[in-house]
This record gives sequence, structure tokens and C-alpha cells, in this order.
Amino acid sequence: MQYIDLHMHSTCSDGTDTPSELVDLALEKDLVAMAVTDHDTVSGVAEAMKAAEGRPIEVIAGTEISCEYVVPPMAGKASRKKEIHILGYGMDIEDPHLLEVLQFARDERDNRNRQMCENFYQAGYTMITYEKLLERFGNATIARPHFATLLMEAGVVPSIKAAFADGTFLAENSPLYVHRKYVTPEQGIKAILGAGGKPVLAHPMIYKFSVSEIHRMVEELKGYGLQGIEALYSRNKGTDEAFVRKVAHEYGLFITGGTDYHGRNKPDLEIGWGEGNLRVPVMLLENVR
Repeated sequence: MQYIDLHMHSTCSDGTDTPSELVDLALEKDLVAMAVTDHDTVSGVAEAMKAAEGRPIEVIAGTEISCEYVVPPMAGKASRKKEIHILGYGMDIEDPHLLEVLQFARDERDNRNRQMCENFYQAGYTMITYEKLLERFGNATIARPHFATLLMEAGVVPSIKAAFADGTFLAENSPLYVHRKYVTPEQGIKAILGAGGKPVLAHPMIYKFSVSEIHRMVEELKGYGLQGIEALYSRNKGTDEAFVRKVAHEYGLFITGGTDYHGRNKPDLEIGWGEGNLRVPVMLLENVR
């Protein structure tokens, strides 16, 4: 059996390996195909494709768009907003509208980052400044793991994960956290479709929605043009994969799979292997070509 990995991040967003290094790592794992799916950018795709030239691996153009989904009120629960991610595969990475949508997402992320830097500085964590983030991480799409890295390197937290602990530093309920404006799921899905790509709902089980909420979300997203759902995923537990496969079947969606590899920022995950049990069979590659 041959295997693939359709979800990973490079230094172009919040991973710690360059796109070329991701190709090398995937080949070490004997993968036959991979997709670089950096947050709100396609800037690493060309490098990965070039690194794969003449080698026994196929690189699929990818991205992961951060969107804000409005969860409808249900069963006594009030409406609320939740960040969800839409993966895109096989797009024209030079499509003007896609690039415009991705640029908007990065600009809003950047505005949030500047505000959070000010919050950290005012709270006495002077190792966190916007200038230091740019100096340390260059042209990457700066995200919270980059803040966590600076905190860890300064000895404020023992690990990246610790910086995200409930109520502390980078958690959404932290006083230092700043909410940002997002692309809507409809905008993200239609941008991918307009660039000739295939939109896929990423890791649906990590959003911690109820069964009814997942069904309503998938039904809504399919109305915008959603084509697939990530059923094989590193953080799935118990019957998660079976449930997502069932949802995909009910709504006529294809399935994909990936590790969500981030290098040292998620040290328990390996390309192609996830936490040790994940294997994405090559037959799923046809779904995203």
C-alpha cells in the first residue's frame, strides 16, 4: 500500500520546516504524494513543487483558509462564532481573486498580531514585539505559535503547548488575546472554486460541535460549494473517523486525510504518520486532483 499526506505546514506559515524540507521528509517516509497547506497563503507551493521535480513524489497545490463560522442557535444554545478552516486543493496559485482573499486574511491576522504585541508589551512581556516577530520569522504568516516560540525561548513557558493553556497567554480567553476579522466560509470556498480548486472542510471534530451542529454546518457549507471533508486526521479519537465518513456519505462529499504536521511546533506529529497510527491511502489522492 502506498500513502500520502494532504495536510502540512511550512515556514511560510506556522511550521518549522521549509517547503523543500517537507518534500525531503515526505520522501523519507516513502510517501508518493503530499500537499503543502499553509495558513492563508500559497507562497510555499512553488518551492515544494520545484523540490519534487524528478523525484518520486507528487506535490498538490494547497492552502488552509481560516474562516469565521456563525453557529446558529440550537436547543437553547445562543448563536456563537467559531474559527473553522477550509482546505483548498489543486488551485491555480496565481488566481487574482484567490490571492486577494488570502491577502485579506493575512492583513487581518497582521492587524491582530500588532494589537497582541502591544498587549504583551504593556503586560511586561517585552520579549514580544512586532519587530522581533518579523526579525525572528521573516516572511512567514505570523500566527500564535510564533508568539509561543518567543515566550518559550525567553523561558516564560516550558513549551509551545503551555503557552496555549486555558486562560493563559495565547488562549482565546486570555486578556492578552485579540479577536480578528475573518474570511467567511462562503468567501473561502468560492475563492477556491474560482481558482479551479476543490474546497474541503478541515478536521471537523476539533471544533467540538454537537452532532446536530456538525450536520447543520456541513449542510450550509455544501450549499456554498464544499466538496470534501477531512475524515482521516491526527487528532481524531475513538469513532471520530467513522462518524466523519458517515457525514461525508450523507452529504455526498469525498474524504481526504492528513497529519497537520507543523514540525517542532507540534513535535508529537510526523509527516505521513501523525501520532503513529495515521495512514492516508493513495486512493484518496484522486479526490483532490
